[in-house]
Amino acid sequence: MLELKDISFEVSEEADSKEKEIIKDLSLTLDDGKFIVITGPNGGGKSTLARIIAGIYAPTSGEIYFDGVDITDKSITERARMGIGYGFQQPVRFKGITVQDLICLAAGKKLSVSEACAYLSEVGLCAKDYIDREVNGSLSGGELKRVEIATVLAKGSKLSIFDEPEAGIDLWSFQNLIQVFEKMQESNHQGSILIISHQERILNIADEIIVIADGKIVKKGEKEEILPSLISTESVANVCDKYNVGGKM
Repeated sequence: MLELKDISFEVSEEADSKEKEIIKDLSLTLDDGKFIVITGPNGGGKSTLARIIAGIYAPTSGEIYFDGVDITDKSITERARMGIGYGFQQPVRFKGITVQDLICLAAGKKLSVSEACAYLSEVGLCAKDYIDREVNGSLSGGELKRVEIATVLAKGSKLSIFDEPEAGIDLWSFQNLIQVFEKMQESNHQGSILIISHQERILNIADEIIVIADGKIVKKGEKEEILPSLISTESVANVCDKYNVGGKM
């Protein structure tokens, strides 16, 4: 279980040297075994919150607990070792490192070709076509995203975080990505999944939806309760105005 208590995050604005609050005294509990999607308007604090959970950013104030352990001051590496995996919006490319190398690094041990291939198959890639490929510019955005998900599977994360996984990929790749997430949601063998997205198809496979705007949680509940209110009369991007929580950041 992940628990955030009174989390705030501020950054300095160079123009006037003032602090700008991105996350505002936010408290949240994420239960185990859930597929959760955080959505809301651009600039509302979604990706910032994901990075705070992963350990990329340190909160200005507040506490974070994972399985009852205070991880507020732990690094991204320490959190990864505890079982928190993070998929970047734009996955990193590694010249000279093969797909098999990357999967073995994620697993933390040497894997046979067949074992590494099994993870690629889970994300819909033909293993024999990818296992020896370099993780570089020869891979498309969609291929790279699926390789990254394969590394998260190999890591066996208790909490897998994906920041706008649909960013920068074509429609065909997005459709394949949805199938991967549907499979993860159905099998639920990778613990909790947390996705930052405003794509309706991703929202539609969630167990729970959390709406964040202006650095605050404005709505949280099961998909059946939250999704109809988001798509009935307006887009998710306008939810900030709907809940009267101020402008975009």
